[in-house]
Amino acid sequence: MAMLKASLHAEEENKMNDAIVVEGLSKRFAEVQAVSNLSFSVHQGELFGFLGPNGAGKTTTINMLTGLARPDSGTIRIGGIDCTDKPRGAQHLIGVVPDESNLYPELTGFENLCFCAALYGLDKAERQDRAKGLLDQFGLAQAANHKFGGYSKGMKRKLTIAAGIIHQPEILFLDEPTTGIDVASARQLRQLIADLHRAGTTIFLTTHYIEEAERLCERIAFIVSGRIVQIDTVEHLIQPLQKKHVVQIAYANILNDIRGKLSESFPGIEFTTQGQGLIRVEASEPIRVGPLVRFLEDQGAEVAEARRMRPSLEDIFVQITGIEAKAMHKEKEKAGGGQ
Repeated sequence: MAMLKASLHAEEENKMNDAIVVEGLSKRFAEVQAVSNLSFSVHQGELFGFLGPNGAGKTTTINMLTGLARPDSGTIRIGGIDCTDKPRGAQHLIGVVPDESNLYPELTGFENLCFCAALYGLDKAERQDRAKGLLDQFGLAQAANHKFGGYSKGMKRKLTIAAGIIHQPEILFLDEPTTGIDVASARQLRQLIADLHRAGTTIFLTTHYIEEAERLCERIAFIVSGRIVQIDTVEHLIQPLQKKHVVQIAYANILNDIRGKLSESFPGIEFTTQGQGLIRVEASEPIRVGPLVRFLEDQGAEVAEARRMRPSLEDIFVQITGIEAKAMHKEKEKAGGGQ
């Protein structure tokens, strides 16, 4: 009994020390249950990913955590402060980068940053120093005196992140930070996020880019239809697939029921078609590629490539959620991304 009490006490103490603690969080809009009974915690200094398709409840969750929306039920603690009934109680601890920019198009980049710093109570000299430093850090110094409305999408995202950290918050909320921007800008932003994390900032990141979550995050929560279906480290999530062997084959010429023919000829191996001209081959034993390629060519296919694949977070996401990778790719296209 004493050991149980000690364990429960330690657990409660850990929760008090976590940067974010959420229990039983729910939110409904009319007939839509946007978020349903979410419970999770984010450790101090952690880069925590919230991964799911558009409409999964990611933005609604961030809005509740940052005080922009009130939950129907559940509790929220930010930096040890109970924000359930006082949604703005931890505003001084957090920075927020929304999925769409909230800066002023008629102001310059420098003026926008100074204005945001003033909202957090920084004096004139300090906010100007911070603004200049961030513009330089984010590669925007040359555009400092240009109006924000004329910035490119990538530049706008950079300045929006800079505005979110102008007051040096302990906890940063990033909602889909790289959606809809070019590949080079997305790469730069991921590097900036990684740098902030290394500097000790706790980061809560929502994304529907699976590879982005895998690159950046220490732990990830999969959210689908407002519910968390899995939370763990990337390493632990991928571990069940480490012993599996995977090959991807690209071929030309459409073949009727090629998956069925492969399954019949190669028992013990699992075949999945991944769109036109792609087959995923999975087995618990090493896969001999030569016989597979010869079989496909005998069926009239022109095999362009056969390569061994390492297990990825995408494989786990598809396995756990039932959402195919191609559905996530469609989300990217809708959002205008190309990463």
